[in-house]
Amino acid sequence: MYSSGLVRLYSFQTIAEQKEDWIWDQNFSLLTNMPPLLFEVSSLENAFQIGGHPWHYIVTPNKKKQKGVFHICALKDNSLAKNGIQEMDCCSLESDWIYFHPDASGRIIHVGPNQVKVLKLTEIENNSSQHQISEDFVILANRENHKNENVLTVTASGRVVKKSFNLLDDDPEQETFKIVDYEDELDLLSVVAVTQIDAEGKAHLDFHCNEYGTLLKSIPLVESWDVTYSHEVYFDRDLVLHIEQKPNRVFSCYVYQMICDTGEEEETINRSC
Repeated sequence: MYSSGLVRLYSFQTIAEQKEDWIWDQNFSLLTNMPPLLFEVSSLENAFQIGGHPWHYIVTPNKKKQKGVFHICALKDNSLAKNGIQEMDCCSLESDWIYFHPDASGRIIHVGPNQVKVLKLTEIENNSSQHQISEDFVILANRENHKNENVLTVTASGRVVKKSFNLLDDDPEQETFKIVDYEDELDLLSVVAVTQIDAEGKAHLDFHCNEYGTLLKSIPLVESWDVTYSHEVYFDRDLVLHIEQKPNRVFSCYVYQMICDTGEEEETINRSC
């Protein structure tokens, strides 16, 4: 990766086999006998991901005004997939993020403050050499549909003035997605959603069917969730860990263990994918 935004790929096998033939300077920059360049692309902030079937990559065009715009292209010829420009229609302080699904399905997960899109990469009918991006399913936050808020003010002359303003999509008083993860052994998507209620935030962990996006289970987290702190949530089979980092490097760890209830298990099976 280079400061100019270039991302270059080289063969690791070639590097391992021919490393003794290279000369390095004190900053570990290669000076001579460069290995063959396999691939090169320009991307904003050097963001670059590879995945999908066949191989595709995700980049953001190397211009600041393009931040939040993602291009999905074929690795073999750099061609843009049909519907391969993904841009989430949202206005928020925190950027949305996108990545290839870790379940090896070749799908793509695009996360915004109020929705999680799972996208699939498929061949275009009658043209197997080109591919297209389409929605597999979407998970939506549970929030009221009020984009605009009205505020009444009274002027010095006593006239009442109504002002309208737009709420941010990641406004803390609205349910907002903070973490999305995948549990491979149970084949579940886990989504942490947070809502600021009065002075403290409340979070819940939702488990969704990885194939269809169906909500299977929702677990409220007992502890409060301060949106100004750093949080990590890990889900592994029957254990959930919530790690919170407070100021001055003070950490709190909350551990949940799920216990199978026969009645609940039957209900979950009936609602499963």
